[in-house]
Amino acid sequence: QVQLVESGGGLVQAGDSLRLSCAASGRSFSAYAMAWFRQAPGKEREFVAGISRGGTRTLYSDSVKGRFTISRDNANNRVYLQMDSLKPEDMADYYCAADLSTVYTVRTGLDEYEYWGQGTQVTVSS
Repeated sequence: QVQLVESGGGLVQAGDSLRLSCAASGRSFSAYAMAWFRQAPGKEREFVAGISRGGTRTLYSDSVKGRFTISRDNANNRVYLQMDSLKPEDMADYYCAADLSTVYTVRTGLDEYEYWGQGTQVTVSS
């Protein structure tokens, strides 16, 4: 069992930065890949960024590539999402998720992630 708790969301202006954090507990954190997804009102949940178990591989959606950075601290069981140059279209609920099945890759499908946090809201005003 894995418990995930996100924090760091809030209200910012377009162009600002925000850092989301996800604290994990339960099974060994370094044993699973992590990812951030987001869901805007009326839209489906989508992959944003992912990172492999050891942190050597990362993957980003085209919409955030070059603006967002995912990282992880396996010693402290945390994964982060640094979001720079935020745009109004980045406004959504952001969720961290754990993939216990992949070994080396970062996967993007919702069904591939077994555990999810409760989400943190990011609001970007124009």
